[in-house]
Amino acid sequence: MAKDIYLQPNAPDPIHSHEVVLDIVRKYVPDVKAVTKVDESGGEARTYAVDDHIILKVQRPQQLRPRTSLEKEVFFLNQLALDKHIQVPKVLGYGREHDIEYTVMTRIPGIAIVNTTLSRNSRKETLYTLGQTLRSIHSMSQEPFIESNQFPGDSNFEEVKSRFEESFQGIITRIYDKQVRWSLKFTPEQVVEKALSKLPHSRERVALHSNPGPTHTFVDSSTGRFSGLIDFGDAYISHPAWDLWRWNLPEDRQAVLNGYTSSYPVDDLFLDTWTVVMVLSDMMAIAYQMHSNVESEEDLNILVKQM
Repeated sequence: MAKDIYLQPNAPDPIHSHEVVLDIVRKYVPDVKAVTKVDESGGEARTYAVDDHIILKVQRPQQLRPRTSLEKEVFFLNQLALDKHIQVPKVLGYGREHDIEYTVMTRIPGIAIVNTTLSRNSRKETLYTLGQTLRSIHSMSQEPFIESNQFPGDSNFEEVKSRFEESFQGIITRIYDKQVRWSLKFTPEQVVEKALSKLPHSRERVALHSNPGPTHTFVDSSTGRFSGLIDFGDAYISHPAWDLWRWNLPEDRQAVLNGYTSSYPVDDLFLDTWTVVMVLSDMMAIAYQMHSNVESEEDLNILVKQM
């Protein structure tokens, strides 16, 4: 797994004036009127909402890192545009204006799940649709992604296994460093050993979103229904089950899997890999003491007994 190294951490990080933003966007959408919001979430990119339907996304210079790329995201979104049923932003333009790297794209309507509360049924329906969306994304031809040379990742089983090992080791380190309460009768190391022993030798590899979780999954603010998926800048290639682990509640993950398998089933190798992903997700929730850690402990106990 690539380590995060920020290439120019001391570079200036200006918030661009409305005039600069509108000048860029009007190259592609001439009739826009005003900047309506600036997103200051603190990530690798900063976004500017223009009117109610356009986003200008710029790379923050001091947050530049190898695994995140606006150019890669543009490539991914343009591939996904070949399937009109996949609800993601549409790229209207990409380029550089002096030292500003930018993308102009359509805005996914609604609000991120992390910023709203859905009923149990609405949440399950939304995550089911997310699962269907991920399956459509993973089912696209992979040759263009590979041939683009823009997508890092895993080319063989040993590299997939190493990705799991490093992720598990990071969680174990945090559990001990933060003295996190551990209720299982097996130690964290024993749980990881059991999980990795069940990891099947699968050849399946696809271009992944990387983090199709609560911050990037959008719903309609009035109906609660899935409205789209954003932010493909950290995409990489690995086993498709890696795109199903960002939901900490076991019930959420099951809803995503149900949607993922709704049109056609996955094989046993996928399900065995997904089980290891679930162990990783449960341990992550426990290690970071998320609100779901009680459910995660119960789920992890069940998984360990089944392995």
